[in-house]
Amino acid sequence: MVEVEMPISVRVRDILDPKVVEVNASASIKEVAKAMVENNVGTVVVTKDGLPVGEVTDRAILEKCLVKGLDPEKTVAEDIMEAPLVTIDPESRIGEAIRLMLEKRVRRVFVVEGGKIIGSITQTGVCSSILEIAGALQAL
Repeated sequence: MVEVEMPISVRVRDILDPKVVEVNASASIKEVAKAMVENNVGTVVVTKDGLPVGEVTDRAILEKCLVKGLDPEKTVAEDIMEAPLVTIDPESRIGEAIRLMLEKRVRRVFVVEGGKIIGSITQTGVCSSILEIAGALQAL
């Protein structure tokens, strides 16, 4: 297991992106792609009976649908989604989020509070936050 120590205690809550786009498990890949474009996101959460069950990324659409020659109007989100979602508590430190991303080999972790997704953090977001903190420390 990878241990990640951060000199400053920054919580996941402090850097999360609250924008989460959801689609139903039965949504066609064409509908999923449309939701991604309309919301300017590369990942959507797949729900079934109102509960999050997985995620579909723009990369999954390419690799699991288009490259394989599947019809995006007949293939549904549930067919190509990644499951289960990798989640983290908003009070966790970003070092824990980094460790989780490395361990699970994911680029995004969903932040869950009270059983609901309240946002997500990405590798890029974590790196940007670390650079921002480093810059603030240098300015002191």
